[in-house]
Amino acid sequence: MSSRNQLAPIALFVYRRLQHARATVESLLQNPESQDSDLFIFCDAAKSADVGDAVAEVREFVQGISGFRSITIIERKENFGLSRNIIGGVTDVLSKAGRVIVVEDDLVSSPFFLRYMNDGLDVYADDSPVASIHGYVYPVDRPLPETFFLRGADCWGWATWTRAWQCFCADGQKLLAELERQRLLGEFDMEGAFAFAQMLRDQTAGKNDSWAIRWHASTFLAGMYTLYPGKSLVQNIGNDSSGTHCHSTNAFESALSNDRVRVQKQEVVENDDGKEAFRRFYLKQSEIASSSHGSSVKIHRLITRYCWRMLQKCWQQWIK
Repeated sequence: MSSRNQLAPIALFVYRRLQHARATVESLLQNPESQDSDLFIFCDAAKSADVGDAVAEVREFVQGISGFRSITIIERKENFGLSRNIIGGVTDVLSKAGRVIVVEDDLVSSPFFLRYMNDGLDVYADDSPVASIHGYVYPVDRPLPETFFLRGADCWGWATWTRAWQCFCADGQKLLAELERQRLLGEFDMEGAFAFAQMLRDQTAGKNDSWAIRWHASTFLAGMYTLYPGKSLVQNIGNDSSGTHCHSTNAFESALSNDRVRVQKQEVVENDDGKEAFRRFYLKQSEIASSSHGSSVKIHRLITRYCWRMLQKCWQQWIK
């Protein structure tokens, strides 16, 4: 399969939320590129009998999907959990195509999403410092460039290549030790704005099984960067208490861009304005959490628990 002359395949991960999955697929079909894109759907199996019917409904729905160039459905025979499902699914599609666009079942996309993702994959295919292309951007309080780079990786509508995914390290303890050895924990946490390191510690302690924090840490340590759009091409509709680790919140609602985001080659360096905008957003969420709980001494815990859970699948795996 030619990586440059053909659109990247899409890997869609679904489980038990029918309405969310339906909205995700319908939004992808609004992208003109969908008809020329191969879709791989990874359906996880039920973890327990009480979600069996919901899982079956989602599987029935995906059997009826049309409108893509081809559709391949992979039904897991046992419950993988989100982390194992995504790591395995991404690796599998990359082995076939060399590049992949990754979408989970609660991400509604702009009609310009697939164009942007494919443009980014084409423009930066041979730039080894680029880890991924990302479609979502927080509702920050300042204008952003049309596209910009930040160090590390992200997980709400993203794309990558085999060359970048090869740096993924599943050993959270090894990643944490290396961050400590290089004295990068402060930078990793955006100078205290968000507790990424604590999430990684929790992963090593078995308190979560997040693939995303390990992907972020792997690329961060490798000195790699992710391309973001200045206006969001993805909206997460899962922060509605429908997920196991999801609090209802609208803090992360970014309006979908009504215009195409153009990808033009630029120097692969971290954008100071983008980084500061993200820092301010994280700090604002921790202040809101602190205020709502009435205790400033709980800031660290609130960041690592409350904010992580609001972000839900951005960094923490479902425990289904």
